[in-house]
Amino acid sequence: MPQKSHVRAEQFPLRFESEADLEQLIERRIALRLEAGAFRWRFRLIALDTVLLVSLVLAAGLAIGESAYTVVRAAILVGASCFAAGMFLIGLSLSGAKLLARLRQRRMP
Repeated sequence: MPQKSHVRAEQFPLRFESEADLEQLIERRIALRLEAGAFRWRFRLIALDTVLLVSLVLAAGLAIGESAYTVVRAAILVGASCFAAGMFLIGLSLSGAKLLARLRQRRMP
């Protein structure tokens, strides 16, 4: 029984010389999707840590009886510094990953 073609008339047909070309294309697309997903998860983790630290500073400051202005100012400073440090670390990890990928490409023939 012959297979029915799933290519529509307006769709550009993909022709590959070998299975290796197709696998390489699929691997590239999967790698891009996973990199984007990894960045989103890292960003969510940084945001969650920032909110957690801000709430802890607020709770601790109010529990010891500091003025509300001082506690809120301290919580904002802690939150901003935590978020900035987290984003800096995400940037470092992304640049390190790109550097390692370039080094691997140079070693491969």
